[in-house]
Amino acid sequence: MKNISWDALELFIKVARFGGLSAACNATGLSPATVGRRMLDLEGQVERKLFRRSRRGYSLTADGEDLLAQLLEMEGAARKIENWRSGGNAAPLVRIACGTWIGWLLMQHIDLLRSERDRPRIHFEIGETRAAVAFRESDLGIRAFEPNEPNLAAVALGEVAYAPYRSGICPPDKNSNWIAVSEQEAMSAYLRYPHETFAQRITLTVTRPRSLYDLVIAGAGIAVLPCLVGDKDERLARAGPEISELRHRQWLVMNNDDRHRREIRLVADRVIALIKANAALIAGERYTN
Repeated sequence: MKNISWDALELFIKVARFGGLSAACNATGLSPATVGRRMLDLEGQVERKLFRRSRRGYSLTADGEDLLAQLLEMEGAARKIENWRSGGNAAPLVRIACGTWIGWLLMQHIDLLRSERDRPRIHFEIGETRAAVAFRESDLGIRAFEPNEPNLAAVALGEVAYAPYRSGICPPDKNSNWIAVSEQEAMSAYLRYPHETFAQRITLTVTRPRSLYDLVIAGAGIAVLPCLVGDKDERLARAGPEISELRHRQWLVMNNDDRHRREIRLVADRVIALIKANAALIAGERYTN
């Protein structure tokens, strides 16, 4: 192992955490060919097969899981050393992984997550991919499905509802065209819905879900948004009933070994309280015609 660079090992951690090349490429800026070649080189250096490769992605072999466990210990030690190097004066960091719209809610109420007496540093990892908590990519993750990894603890947060929205200023029949996230970026069911249902009526596509909100406000067309966003903004109106097949539950997940750390428990409790205080809005129950 002495001749293996830490860069190669860090890249291995990312591929293992994300379960494949595409997400690891997005996180590192490297091409799939480069990441794939470097993982083959790493397997050659350790003389062990670390991954099972398939069309669905990369999964770890038993040797890969053993190596990852050892590297996570090294990563944890590195974080402790960094805290020691800073003299222990830096506030502890809590990393939260969540989707676009729950992140939007949390950021609107950031003062509720960081009190005057206790202000942990917070890093938000915003995206539509699955929150990677089991391998400690994040400390807290908000997921649209119940986790099945044995080393995760989960707290149910309630249900999430979606509906089509248009500008409340424009007449209902002025613009019946649809706005959508481009197909290659449509990672979630609500982002895929317009492509599966109204493909011929999509006239605008964007790369980020957040842009849907701005375009609907501007009167550019109809988009699927969570009720958390659409029902809260008086500038928007529902362009149809709730899309019931998109309704799902959501969970806050934490690594079992870390969930009792004071700063993680503190921020987790505040996130839970904030989301539950807005549970009716998130579930679409505050809508009135």
